[in-house]
Amino acid sequence: MKMMREAKDARARVRVIAPAKINLHLEVLGLRDDGFHELAMVMQSIELVDYLEITNSSNGLINLSCNDPLLDTDSNNLIYKAAELLRLRSGFDELGTTIHLEKNIPIGAGLAGGSSNGAATLVGLNYLWGLGFSDKELEELSAELGSDMPFCLAGGTQLCFGRGERLEQVKNANSSIAVLLVKDPSKSVSTPWAYSQSREKYGEKYLKTESEFEIRRKILKDESWLYSMSQENPPPLKNDLQKVVAPITPAVQNALEILQMIPETLSVAMSGSGPSCFALFSDMNAAQKAMDQNLNSFTQAGLDSWCCSFRTNGVALEL
Repeated sequence: MKMMREAKDARARVRVIAPAKINLHLEVLGLRDDGFHELAMVMQSIELVDYLEITNSSNGLINLSCNDPLLDTDSNNLIYKAAELLRLRSGFDELGTTIHLEKNIPIGAGLAGGSSNGAATLVGLNYLWGLGFSDKELEELSAELGSDMPFCLAGGTQLCFGRGERLEQVKNANSSIAVLLVKDPSKSVSTPWAYSQSREKYGEKYLKTESEFEIRRKILKDESWLYSMSQENPPPLKNDLQKVVAPITPAVQNALEILQMIPETLSVAMSGSGPSCFALFSDMNAAQKAMDQNLNSFTQAGLDSWCCSFRTNGVALEL
């Protein structure tokens, strides 16, 4: 990795866009030698975004604030961890920063908000500190912090294998399809718990060998909907974690049932480990109309709602 600071290119302040993601496909294949689950996924960036205002300093301190008082802003936050890791790898102990997070992605929602924030920190500080790390180097760093972070950097539509960190871009996947998201703001689901439930309930059916994993990967890569998502050929949506989370999480059951009752929906699923659920629509007009017409139902069920389009890229500097 590049350890030379290009100080002449350093900037004073930058704003970074950190998009959320949904899972169009999440398949738990089996267990890896490192104890993590082997996954076959399709992840999709969406236009529900957080913003990071990052200011450069040379006092060696990392200061983080957020407009949402419920979010921890201490050293356990992925933003803080990403800044610490990047500074460590740079070799410049004096590097510091003040970061303010404008939080729009709901917390603990299965939408990779925390991972996207961490990825945005790497991109923003690499620019501000003038470090010159390449996209590939930032991807390698991000994988040390979280399985979703490499995807959050790249964004768009990606096949994600391994723990989720092995990416293959899906070409020609641009689509007018839009998303209606709902979430009970009082509920969250632990990702480790969801995977432990999957292992407990379905572990005996897990695939065992790399050759079996590769067969499943190839089947997913050959799916026609991947390359021509449309109203006529929508993603069928699959989430193996939904099978274990939904039956014992009323907030997820209610969300799925309400979304499934909307006539115009193309398909409905939980995202990631939940508890956010979403429905796909032919375009933004259809999604917006569905949200407006069902707002009372969402409110009565205690659900917040958002409407957004697919996004073709991930974390980005707002220059």
